[in-house]
Amino acid sequence: MNSLNIKKDDKVIVLSGKDKGKTGKVLGTIPSEDKVVVEGVNVMTCHVKPRKQGEEGGIVKREAALYASKVQVVCPKCGKPTRVAHEIKDGKKIRVCKHCGAAL
Repeated sequence: MNSLNIKKDDKVIVLSGKDKGKTGKVLGTIPSEDKVVVEGVNVMTCHVKPRKQGEEGGIVKREAALYASKVQVVCPKCGKPTRVAHEIKDGKKIRVCKHCGAAL
C-alpha cells in the first residue's frame, strides 16, 4: 500500500466517476484504505435517527470517502492539476509541483 501524496486542506480535482471535473478541499484522509474525503464531492444522503431527547432526526447529506487515485492535487501557484514530486530542502522532505516546482 502506498503512502498518500494528498494531505488535509489540499485543493484537489476529481479525475473520474460521477463527480468528474469537480474541485474541492480535502476534509480528511484514510491512509489505511487509500481514501480521501473531499468537500462537496461524492455526496450521499444518510437517514439519521435522533439519539438524544430534543435532537432532530431526518435526512442529512454528507460526503463519502473516495479512492485517492481518483483525485489529483491542484497547484496553488500555477493552478494546474499536478502529480506530486518530493524534494529534500534543509534536511526536510517536501512535496513539490511537477509543473512549476512550487512547494505544495
